[in-house]
Amino acid sequence: MPLRREPTLRQRRLGAEMRKMREQAGLGGSQLARELGLAPTQVTQMENGKIGVSAERLRTVAEACGCSNTPLIDALADIAVERGKGWWEKYRGALSIDFLEIAELEASAHRISTWATTYIPGLQQTEAYAAAVFSRFAPSIPNHDLDARTTFRMQRQQEVQLRGAPYVSFIHEAALRMQFGGPRVLADQLASLIKDSLSGRLSVRVVPFDLDTFPGGGENIMFVEGPVPELATLQMDTAVGVMFFDSPAGLARHRAVFEHLDTVALAETESREFIQSVEDEMRGKYA
Repeated sequence: MPLRREPTLRQRRLGAEMRKMREQAGLGGSQLARELGLAPTQVTQMENGKIGVSAERLRTVAEACGCSNTPLIDALADIAVERGKGWWEKYRGALSIDFLEIAELEASAHRISTWATTYIPGLQQTEAYAAAVFSRFAPSIPNHDLDARTTFRMQRQQEVQLRGAPYVSFIHEAALRMQFGGPRVLADQLASLIKDSLSGRLSVRVVPFDLDTFPGGGENIMFVEGPVPELATLQMDTAVGVMFFDSPAGLARHRAVFEHLDTVALAETESREFIQSVEDEMRGKYA
């Protein structure tokens, strides 16, 4: 079987979960290989997502490792039998792998939660606002790259809306006031947020400046729930690029962050009123 040059996010996750099974069983790679009648290099390649794993092989690995978590095994078997290319593949080579992996993550989401502190979450950005966010980089990116990124972001929104996974968005007041593209672009973006909130497709909750604490970290994050809790993934925007986390401790920590946000953020109606007040302020700047 030929080795994959670039395993996808889901393929790497399948391999990582197999590695966790093996390590939790206290088995070395060579020990598991003997149990399965494989070469040790094949076990390494499976765990790195470099070669395909059938659902039958996945279940054999789980049995050899003594894993009795049936819901997790079934969910991993579903990943193993997935075939075909996602819509994002047509952008491969035109955009960096980070963009494609975020779309791949969203395509299998059972629930999405976002926490935005510096700019409106990508899944809710208007086209003009998205272009302004991408334009902030120094040195500036070429126009064709800017157009590709913006078009991709708009399609991400459409695909997530079509899937209809539950989505809750927590947005700090700082992100509501950052004037990417200027006050007119921001005002239109805020109006779009209110429209989203009224659509019933998602929940928008505001965390105002006057809260006596600042929940979580300062990065924009997206928490994606999988079919079982163990297959959740955290995606974080950082100054050096996109990062993905799936360690049990990290997932538990960020679940706690979102639980805290749910208790301190304004209710949906209050949030719409707050966003409307900021929109009115922005429109007053160019009236």
